[in-house]
Order: sequence, then structure tokens, then C-alpha cells
Amino acid sequence: MRTLIKTLQKVVSRRGSSKVLSFSAPHVFKALQLLYKEPYVSRTSFCKELHMGEGAVKTLILHLKEEGLADSLRSGTFLTKKGQKFTGELFKIISGECDVPKCSIAQGKNNHAILLRNIAKEIKTGIEQRDASILYGATGAITILYHKNKFVFPKEEVDCLRNDEKIKSILLENLKPQDGDVIIITTASEPFVAEISAKSSALFTLAQS
Repeated sequence: MRTLIKTLQKVVSRRGSSKVLSFSAPHVFKALQLLYKEPYVSRTSFCKELHMGEGAVKTLILHLKEEGLADSLRSGTFLTKKGQKFTGELFKIISGECDVPKCSIAQGKNNHAILLRNIAKEIKTGIEQRDASILYGATGAITILYHKNKFVFPKEEVDCLRNDEKIKSILLENLKPQDGDVIIITTASEPFVAEISAKSSALFTLAQS
């Protein structure tokens, strides 16, 4: 898993330029998600979906090319075979995401959940995941584990969603958790910030495992 994160960090590296980059590993991951879904992605689409300017997008695409993960034609940017394999490996671990409405464990207007497959043993208290999300603008984050067909807080056994069947159904349907999985739910003032901070927390967790 650390090898995957190191590759993302290589894409982010400045390649000897003194220019300060306006994107980081979570943005690269989202770019790879976009490329995995569509055969070609235009710069305009990248700008819109990543909330980045055209200059930053050009640099991001250049770095993806230098790492051999993507290439471009007039139709747009696309994943190379190496990029498809790499992104597929990431998706085996970060296997699902979804928005979550305000609920008992996520009190904000904009909440985003991300699932990490089979790494529950790497979670201590969840504070580390919260701190990693706050670095990207989240106002808070909660980490829960899927254990014995229940959603539980770290080091606990009680179903934390026992009184919230609606949210339980949303997580089960969209994330399809299995025993030993981790779900991080971030809260932010804007939907994109909730999403990118959740990605940040997930990637931080993988880097530590």
C-alpha cells in the first residue's frame, strides 16, 4: 500500500521546479478516478471537477505523463495501461465513496464517506484520520469500522448506527462494507471540501499502514 502512496507523491513532486503546486495527492487520486471512468477527460472537465485553474491542471497532466500513468490526444487525457493497472490497485483498497446526509454521527450539512478495504487493524482511535481531514478544510471527521455486520467506533462493540437505519442502509448500499473495513466520514462547509478531505484522510491512513 505504501508503494501506491509513494507513486501518488511522485506525481505531486515539483520535478525540480521552484513553482509551488496547487494540487496534492488527494487531487491526483480524484483525477485518476475521473480518468478511470471516462475514456478521455478534457482540461475543462479537470478544472471543473478538481476546482483547479488551467495552469495547475496542465502541470498535473504533465506529472501524470512523466510517471507513465496517462497520456493525451486531441480528444483529451487518458490512462495508459500502467495507469489503469495502478488505479485498479488503488480501487481494490479505496473501494467506495458516497455523500451522507446529516445524521447521528455526521452532523454537518455536507458529509462524505470513503471506505478502506480490510485495514481496521491499522486504526487506533480515529483522531489521526480526523486530523488528516482537517488539514484539507474539513470541520470534523468520524472513523467507524465494519465488524460482525455492525458499524462500530474503534475499540468498541456497540453498533453506533443501531438507531439510524437510514444511514446504515445508505452505507451498506453504496459502500458494500465487509468485515474489517474502515469508513471515514468527513464534514465540511462545501461538498468538494468534504470529498477532498475524505480522500486526504484515506491516503494518510494507507501511508501509515
